[in-house]
Amino acid sequence: GAEGSTLMSYFSKNQIQTLKPKITFSTLRDLQCPVLQSNELQGKPEESCSTEELFEWLGAVLNQVSLDNKSSSFLSTYCCPQPNTVVEKAFLCTITGFIIPEKIMQLLEQLCCYFNEPKLAHWLTLTVHGFADSPVSWRESEHGFHKGGENLYNFVVFRNLDYWLQMAVGTHDDCPP
Repeated sequence: GAEGSTLMSYFSKNQIQTLKPKITFSTLRDLQCPVLQSNELQGKPEESCSTEELFEWLGAVLNQVSLDNKSSSFLSTYCCPQPNTVVEKAFLCTITGFIIPEKIMQLLEQLCCYFNEPKLAHWLTLTVHGFADSPVSWRESEHGFHKGGENLYNFVVFRNLDYWLQMAVGTHDDCPP
């Protein structure tokens, strides 16, 4: 209707363009990584870490928090869960912008192709964050900001193509279907 055409003229007048997603790459050296087994979601003492431990570790890595548990650190005394292994090189790619679900599926498929080559990685992850102050979350519900505006999901894909799907939402938000 008229409202739509008014909006269109506003956008064209103000030359608002679609922003290209911003992509950054970094290499993390000698990174302590939790040992995971695709069929052990709860983890096993001295054999593998749980899904919760992985999720917490991932948060620390993505926020570049030190994992060496120094008592002198004011920021964090977090350390990598046991058992863990040191990975000589880990690659971190961050894409920031408005990304449609089809593109996320495409990314996931491309990441799975990584295992076709003789690489040493046992698993990889793809984390998708909604904006903390996004107006909607899962289903048709409004997104409650409250404390942290949690609104994300994370795929952990294993070499045998088993995967874990982890989801986090704020306290007052609807859970995903």
